[in-house]
Amino acid sequence: MQLIDGKATSIEIKKEIAKEVEQIKASGGKTPHLAAILVGHDGGSETYVANKVKSCEEVGFESTLIRFETDVTEKDLLASVEKLNNDPDIDGFIVQLPLPKHISEDKVTEAIDYRKDVDGFHPVNVGRMSLEMPCFLSATPSGIVELLRRYKIDTKGKHCVILGRSNIVGKPAAMLLMQKAYPGDCTVTVCHSRTENIKEICLQADIIIAALGVPEFLKGDMVKQGAVVIDVGTTRVPSDKTKSGFKLTGDVAFDEVAPKCAYITPVPGGVGPMTIVSLLKNTLLAGKKEVYN
Repeated sequence: MQLIDGKATSIEIKKEIAKEVEQIKASGGKTPHLAAILVGHDGGSETYVANKVKSCEEVGFESTLIRFETDVTEKDLLASVEKLNNDPDIDGFIVQLPLPKHISEDKVTEAIDYRKDVDGFHPVNVGRMSLEMPCFLSATPSGIVELLRRYKIDTKGKHCVILGRSNIVGKPAAMLLMQKAYPGDCTVTVCHSRTENIKEICLQADIIIAALGVPEFLKGDMVKQGAVVIDVGTTRVPSDKTKSGFKLTGDVAFDEVAPKCAYITPVPGGVGPMTIVSLLKNTLLAGKKEVYN
């Protein structure tokens, strides 16, 4: 069993990005600028956005954080999105999800200029990804694919089972792994809450991507020997062993599953850091106008 170290890989990629940013600055080019809109004070969102800001500093990007309280109106939030759309200094931006219930996430996502949509959530980017056209790839699936590439994991003709059909991970990951590329060329099965015989389907999988948001859903008896397991889950569960009173738990029962795997990602330190570097890569592309002129 080999552990797929997302943290170490993300550090390596950040160094590559930082080197390119240095070259851009040295040649008189524009410093990439990433903005983030954060609504409310959700603990997970706060941590995630803080990590994004820190990562921007590490690679030499400029970053802007715009905060709103939970009671912000949809109209005011959309006005902020429009302002960023029209700001020539902002290369890319994200609106951190989830949003309060009185705000339509779809409406906000669609209001973002797809040329600045570095999360890869806009329908234009999702559509272009499905057609294998240049676009900003969804950050987490892009990070997963990059891990498979960097660890030289064979995907051609492999059966990949994805647990979860979310627009953020499950669906885009399925599209990327079906594409005529490496990593890709997989036969993909997407399982979800209405799927029957999940255990039997997982036992056929060469690669399993667990993205259900259900702590330790994937058990040892659901995985065949030599499988590759990518754990996307990050659920906070109570713990009396940490100062914070909680710990991050993945969708995989790691101690049971790991001994059977050829490769497996840990939680934390697996997919999470790769999501952030994928966002940085998209921002770099946005700044260089390499995807959309």
